[in-house]
Amino acid sequence: MKWKWPEAAQKWKGALRRYQYVLLVMAAGVVLLMLPTGSRNSSGLEDNPTQEEGTSFDLEAFEKKLSAVLSQVEGAGETHVVLTLDGGSRQVLAQNQDRDREGGGSNTVVTVGRGSGTQEVVPLQTVAPQFRGALVVCPGGGDAQVRLKIIGAVSALTGLGSDRISVCAGG
Repeated sequence: MKWKWPEAAQKWKGALRRYQYVLLVMAAGVVLLMLPTGSRNSSGLEDNPTQEEGTSFDLEAFEKKLSAVLSQVEGAGETHVVLTLDGGSRQVLAQNQDRDREGGGSNTVVTVGRGSGTQEVVPLQTVAPQFRGALVVCPGGGDAQVRLKIIGAVSALTGLGSDRISVCAGG
């Protein structure tokens, strides 16, 4: 004995079979709409996508960290470090180069639309600032061996040559 669907169910079954692909696309669209689109902080506002952690250089924090490390050098004592920079950190932006037949051309900065008519540049990398010089003041700065160890450590951490590092004895 073959079981027969009720008449109302037959209509639904026929409609589902006929529109199964349309319904599948609609279901996929609903699922995509329900996916989260961005991170939100505790106030419910979206985070600023252009601010990245670690892209800015904090000179004072670096000086404090370097002072703490140099204070551990045997015979140095409590150190104070002052660093100078050549300019600040900068970003290298993505550029689109257009060339014409005569060899001339133009460069345009690549931007990305973020909605609501806002445009943002596309950074490729952030270049850290270069150090110009360093001054280290410590009680053990008068001793030649301590001075050599401090100059070597500062040179290794900053990339400065020994001619740009000054170590002075202080009290």
